[in-house]
Amino acid sequence: MEAFLSSTLAVAIAEIGDKTQLLTLFLVARFPAQRMAIILGILISTVINHGISALFGAWLVEWVPENWVPWIIGLSFIAVGLWVLVPDKDDDEEGGALKYGAFIATCILFFIAEIGDKTQIATVILAARYEDALIAVVVGTTLGMMLANVPVALFGGWLMQKIPLHWVRWSACGLFVLLGVASLTQI
Repeated sequence: MEAFLSSTLAVAIAEIGDKTQLLTLFLVARFPAQRMAIILGILISTVINHGISALFGAWLVEWVPENWVPWIIGLSFIAVGLWVLVPDKDDDEEGGALKYGAFIATCILFFIAEIGDKTQIATVILAARYEDALIAVVVGTTLGMMLANVPVALFGGWLMQKIPLHWVRWSACGLFVLLGVASLTQI
């Protein structure tokens, strides 16, 4: 129970004001009628990401050369930032991003956004601390992520009526690029 409660609390607090909350807001603005698909996408991508983190995080840190980590994280952040700027095509256009829908977009974007994030690192650390309770750690960190992002998914639409989508898109891009540059400057 300690592993579950510690994991839930640590990630819920770490997630407040995190880039994935901005990503949730962006997704709600893009898919306003599909909040439950967004929430399910957050859940699935978090379970997968945090599960991998709990099982393989310590191994990856041990085997990946230390000087590669900032490059991988930094370039991933910049790529996501630039992707956010690409406007979606109309629903009926062949090959448009919308044919994949809110669920797939959320799964992909959340998974990428969590790479190297403080909640992913917290999951690795918590898994090392509670190595006999990996399931409790993954369930706890996932619950913490949901506690922080579900309210944004449910009520973010109201906020988006007040804020233009292009402002959110550029803000999200700026945040991801800034995080990428910050990672790269640690090289």
